[in-house]
Amino acid sequence: MNSPFEGYEVDARLRPAPQDFAFELDHVLSSVVALEAKIPEDAFTAGTLGAHRIGNGAVIGPNGLVLTIGYLVMEAEEVLLTLNSGRQVHAHVLGVDPVTGFGLVQAMEPLGLPSLPIGDSRSLTAGDTVIVAGAGGRAHAAAGRVVARQPFAGYWEYLLDEALFTAPAHPHWSGAALIDELGRLVGIGSLNMLGQFGDDAVPINMFVPSELLPPILNDLTQGRPPHPPRPWLGVLAQELGSRVAVVGVNPGGPAARAELHAGDLLLAVGGRPVSDLAEFYRRLWALGPPGVTIPLRVQRDSDVFEVEIRSADRGALLRKPRYN
Repeated sequence: MNSPFEGYEVDARLRPAPQDFAFELDHVLSSVVALEAKIPEDAFTAGTLGAHRIGNGAVIGPNGLVLTIGYLVMEAEEVLLTLNSGRQVHAHVLGVDPVTGFGLVQAMEPLGLPSLPIGDSRSLTAGDTVIVAGAGGRAHAAAGRVVARQPFAGYWEYLLDEALFTAPAHPHWSGAALIDELGRLVGIGSLNMLGQFGDDAVPINMFVPSELLPPILNDLTQGRPPHPPRPWLGVLAQELGSRVAVVGVNPGGPAARAELHAGDLLLAVGGRPVSDLAEFYRRLWALGPPGVTIPLRVQRDSDVFEVEIRSADRGALLRKPRYN
């Protein structure tokens, strides 16, 4: 089997220099491990996220507790961690939180690695120095900076009131550790995207802030959902000017059954107009728990019509973690 580190090295000129930090750099970077997840071919997310997923995780507990991004381990039946030494340890999924996007796994034997202390990203401002660390040590870490802290709405019915954006982009961002100048974990890597700076669009990474973890950590550790489920439509959407446009639907989801399709514009939810994704999600989630009927005003070409869609609990469609 190929090394999970191979091909994800950071350009040498972008790597952090030990003398630039007050902590022992290699010691801190050893807390980031590679993570491979195997998902059943017939799992709900296998078609969109794949049945074999590779990323990173950050050790946050002396007993082998590893924090990652949830989509890497959602519905996983096998999880394998690879330490920088090359040693491999099996793990099992404790929980995935769709609200924050975090995933938590437990190593099945001691890792013998230091734990990254959980920091608070609210102390960071644009321009602050950070390290974006993938597994594999210094060759897989990038010295970067915070470029923005702002809301983020994802096309898959996901919303963060505040997310962190960093540059330069890391080649292996999924589950990567965002580390501040004090050696604390301040975020977990979620996305690679383009950021607009003046006339230039440059690759950046989006991170889920670390301070969202402590309030839900006990629930995740115990395998309990840390938030009530939200009504889900299974619509994939993006902003088109001041409109919300459907770009696809999840097969078998409520939106697909209601025959929404790419190109539809979502004008209103529950009789209230929406002009961006965040507003669309907040209107949707405010209508009640999963199962509530969602009234939508939709424009298709020149035709505007009303449709009612019975929402679902997305979590009920997912395979539950299996303890090995």
